[in-house]
Amino acid sequence: MSAPDVMTSGAPLAVPPAAGPSGVALLGVRHHGPGSARAVRAALDAYRPGTVLIEGPPEADPLVGLAAEDGMRPPVALLAHVLDDPARAAFWPFAEFSPEWVAIRWAAGHGVPVTFIDLPAAHSLALRTTPDEQDEPPGEGSPDDGSPDDGSSDGDEAVQALRIDPLAVLAETAGYDDPERWWEDAVEHRSSSGADPLAPFAALAEAMGALRELYGDGGHADDPAREAHMRLRIRDARRTHDRVAVVCGAWHVPALARPVTATADRQLLRGLPKVKVEMTWVPWTHRRLSRHSGYGAGIDSPGWYGHLFGARDRPVTRWMTKVAGLLRAEDLPVSSAHVIEAVRLADTLAAMRGRPLAGLSETTDAIRAVMCDGSDVPLALIRDRLVVGDVLGEVPDSAPAVPLARDLTREQRRLRLKPEALERELELDLRKETDAGRSRLLHRLRLQGIDWGEQVRSRAGTGTFRESWRLRWEPELAIRVAEAGVWGTTLLSAATAKAEEGAVHAAALADVTALAERCLVAGLPDALPVVMRVLADRAALETDVGHLAQALPALVRSARYGDVRGTDSAALHKVAEGLAERVCIGLPPACVGLDADGAAEMRGHAEAAHRAIGLLQADGLLDRWAVMLRGIAERDGAIPGLLRGSATRLLTDDGRLDEEAAARLMALALSPGTPSAEAAAWLEGFLAGGGMLLIHDERLLALVDSWLAAVPTAAFNDVLPLLRRTFGEFESGVRRTVGELVRRGGSAGRSAAAAGEAVPGFGAGFDEERVAAALPVLRLLLGHTDEGLADDAGRSDRSGTTGSGTTGSGTTGSDTTGSGTTGSGTTGENG
Repeated sequence: MSAPDVMTSGAPLAVPPAAGPSGVALLGVRHHGPGSARAVRAALDAYRPGTVLIEGPPEADPLVGLAAEDGMRPPVALLAHVLDDPARAAFWPFAEFSPEWVAIRWAAGHGVPVTFIDLPAAHSLALRTTPDEQDEPPGEGSPDDGSPDDGSSDGDEAVQALRIDPLAVLAETAGYDDPERWWEDAVEHRSSSGADPLAPFAALAEAMGALRELYGDGGHADDPAREAHMRLRIRDARRTHDRVAVVCGAWHVPALARPVTATADRQLLRGLPKVKVEMTWVPWTHRRLSRHSGYGAGIDSPGWYGHLFGARDRPVTRWMTKVAGLLRAEDLPVSSAHVIEAVRLADTLAAMRGRPLAGLSETTDAIRAVMCDGSDVPLALIRDRLVVGDVLGEVPDSAPAVPLARDLTREQRRLRLKPEALERELELDLRKETDAGRSRLLHRLRLQGIDWGEQVRSRAGTGTFRESWRLRWEPELAIRVAEAGVWGTTLLSAATAKAEEGAVHAAALADVTALAERCLVAGLPDALPVVMRVLADRAALETDVGHLAQALPALVRSARYGDVRGTDSAALHKVAEGLAERVCIGLPPACVGLDADGAAEMRGHAEAAHRAIGLLQADGLLDRWAVMLRGIAERDGAIPGLLRGSATRLLTDDGRLDEEAAARLMALALSPGTPSAEAAAWLEGFLAGGGMLLIHDERLLALVDSWLAAVPTAAFNDVLPLLRRTFGEFESGVRRTVGELVRRGGSAGRSAAAAGEAVPGFGAGFDEERVAAALPVLRLLLGHTDEGLADDAGRSDRSGTTGSGTTGSGTTGSDTTGSGTTGSGTTGENG
């Protein structure tokens, strides 16, 4: 927990008017502290100020009235961004239990004006020269008190080390090793009923005064300017109101109470840089209030704090009930008895530890012991769903927003696609109008860098009319929407302009083809002419075949499946055919003289282009492509063996190379005159599509076996890594079957293959011994007699096919390893 934010104690901690300027009550708080929130509410009820001043950007004064509208539900945040540079932005978050939010709501309910008095966002954002490079979203609050990060020193570890944590100092002084536990005991679990509501604030002000005398600004160099601006605003309010209440971080209270002349404060603020900013309200989440998510001024357990603030009585019992409901929803056996026992255990632990009330640590220990059987796995779910939570705030339509944000809101409502903080999956059927509109919306947002949804592999099917998305709305997406507003006022116009700009400045041809595909799926017909013109120009000038082949798949997908979304892709067909022709012509010379890395990269491009051309279905193109692949496959050693083997496999899989021809090419590649490394590379390329060929064609397996047995000892260590990588990509069943066939074949199999005879294990008839061993099991399974099974076996033997389907699938024969996997699927003679 960082300095100023943490320093703000939060419970009944207010400073009576005597502690500050006359007629001013300085209510020092801890940001996002439910104890502070309750104390502030009690202090305001008792003090009845004529105006309320809150630590925050003055640009938010016109927006404060929106907090009283029905459509405003915390957590929410004030968002300020620079007009001509939306990436420079800052958030001021408020939860239901934030003291500042309670003060705003109290003022709205009592007709009291509210004013923000911190350093204007125009100055604080101007001081930020570069966007944050941390994990947190751009412009989130500083680690201390929720003010915007100026980017000057937060990333400097040396400066961070100098910053003090006042809460930790006070906790250590009180004998605690955990500042959060001290805070709960001192503030959250203490009742202020019957006490002076302003007295605790005076006590905290005194403690913070001692810390400020010892540590100065605590390592926060921007505090003097901020506090000078706050003092000036307090003076202005004091001129028009007799009683003024100031709600600010407790760390600032001593500085605001110190007598300083207005001239000195104005001098301190003179010369500060300034930019034009816009401000609005945006929804926030409990997860973003949590410090572990990257928000420095947050809290560890926003869900727990929200529960403490909302629970009027018996907070521990109500918390245990919530936990039980969550675990039951996950089908875990939790009863009312568990709840009762967990409450008793939590109270007992609190008493043993000397705490006034069971806190989060006690309730967690009790839940682990009673409801989770000592396991931490359910506790992770409880922390995620309850201790932190996925609450997403709401902002009324009357809040100012950039035109693009308003168009996005309209589209979300029209398509019934509500933003949610909890991650969820969305299955779309593009044949339905609403789902097609949702797909276009999500693709348009992603094109502009607004990653509300991430496209994932669909579990409902593999058809081109299906899409699956994983959706999760994060508050910082509001900044992305503001940034994208420079491209247009609607999602369609902004995405179109962004696509055109991306095409013109694309670094590679593949980027342009990918952009063309994204224009189709996003439904951007006006952007396609520009993208297609750039694509045609780039393709005409591109001489690298690898780049052409890399660009082809996305282009073919767009041309092939564009009609699914009702878009015209005729122009894409024409460009794709021309690109494919150039790849077909240029690929053979591009494959000559490549090293191992270059060959591996080219193989990936060639295989992708092969699949793309198969989808394109252009007249005569597939035949010309096959002729080109055959030329590569039959080429001499000028082309790496990896590429020749891959070309041979592609032709074999397409049925354009029969088994005889494939065996001939393998025999040439694995001949004694071929270097072992080159032969292994050829084998890697050939077997990359899977090892079923070796199972179905015994000649190929015998050739591989013979070659491997003949590899010289000196070269074997060099060949082994390639072979392990090749065979390691096979499915486990294929590897097991290949191994069994090789074991049964041995040297006799290699001799038989060389003589053109049948390899052992692939004979013309059944292995009677193995068939007889399987009969008892089959009799039990099928309920046949021994004689009936014998007759069936005889008929199977005569037909040569039926028996294989029955006995080959068994697992109890004399040779259980190979029979169950290979016999039934390959040849009738392997029972």
